[in-house]
Amino acid sequence: MAVPGDPPGGTPDGIGGGDDELRPDEYRSVVFDEDFVRAARLQEYSAEERMGEHARAVRSRSLWSSGGASSTPGTGTPGRGARQGMLLVLLIATAFAVAVYMGLRNPYVPPPGGTAEPLSSVVVPLAPAERVPGGKPVDLYERSRAADYRVGAAGITLPALRRTHHFTEGQVVAALSIAKDYLVQSSLDPDVLSGTASRPVRVLLDPGQLTQFDQSMTAPSGDGRHAATGWLVRFDPAVVLVADTRVRVSGTLAFRELNPEVLEVTTDHTFVYAVRPVGGPAATADGASLFTVRRELRMRFDREDLTARRTEVTSAYVMAGPQDCASDPAAGFRPLTAGSEPTTVGPPATDPWTDGRPRRTAGLCGVLAPGGTPTAQPPPVTRTVGPSGATPGTAAPVSPAPAPAG
Repeated sequence: MAVPGDPPGGTPDGIGGGDDELRPDEYRSVVFDEDFVRAARLQEYSAEERMGEHARAVRSRSLWSSGGASSTPGTGTPGRGARQGMLLVLLIATAFAVAVYMGLRNPYVPPPGGTAEPLSSVVVPLAPAERVPGGKPVDLYERSRAADYRVGAAGITLPALRRTHHFTEGQVVAALSIAKDYLVQSSLDPDVLSGTASRPVRVLLDPGQLTQFDQSMTAPSGDGRHAATGWLVRFDPAVVLVADTRVRVSGTLAFRELNPEVLEVTTDHTFVYAVRPVGGPAATADGASLFTVRRELRMRFDREDLTARRTEVTSAYVMAGPQDCASDPAAGFRPLTAGSEPTTVGPPATDPWTDGRPRRTAGLCGVLAPGGTPTAQPPPVTRTVGPSGATPGTAAPVSPAPAPAG
């Protein structure tokens, strides 16, 4: 009985069952479809390729060859799908290499000159209403309102701490401590007071305010933006020296949440300095006088500022005296020293028709209240002499007894 696949006339004589005798019947169900053929690792050379010398009958397929219509017949050229796969692998490798390279480089640092609000400052000189008293620093402090003030940073105390709606208590503590550091560096550092340094203050500022700060230090102006004394306390080194580094301080700090991203700290402090004229007597002599500076500052902190321990000083209102209203305090304070008489000279004239930036605080000048200076020296204690010639509370001298006669 013939089976499918047998020759029409049956199997020729003399020929055995062929493969049927060697292979089992289950191989008859195997179908070598197109996908199976394409997946084969061997590929027959074309007739033209087999005509060459020493040409092999078959060659191994390239792993990158798709074997589809898009590949070049008879060659190992990758097809379109393989080329797209190779391109994808190349792009992934390139992206990975770029990511590794960028990760090994220095961390990204935002360039200075961000969106920080510029400082707006007002500096008001206070002219004396009476003769400026002099004396030793310790005596001047005892006879002034600063007698009960604390010394230095101890006078800058933090308020009661609590969290806000969007800032934790720790973040509030960080903002207040940065504000205190700014007050200490800008009001108490000896090098800053003498005008020989400004970096201790600069490192605490937001990068967006550094350009304005540098301009205020190199070219101070009373335009409400570039007064050096709006940023810090600085004395003109050609006029006075600080006679006592134990500056008396008193004031308050307060905080509030401006918005979910910004905290604001308000400072209001009075600093009392003992100064003496350049070339005058030493600090232990009676040539010192007191100079008072009232500073009201507003500072803002975003979350990045709290992490980097820096601040954005947005406004400063400063009153300082005794000093002459005719002198511009933008570059540095020029205190009137011991023995100076009251002055009635007003601030320098402002010409609104001149080019350049006018001095916005030109018309601002106050009068230092009489109670703002130390009281006069207490009168010396006088002693009255009694009838016997002795002062009260003391015994009269005893005359020696006369010598007996001879």
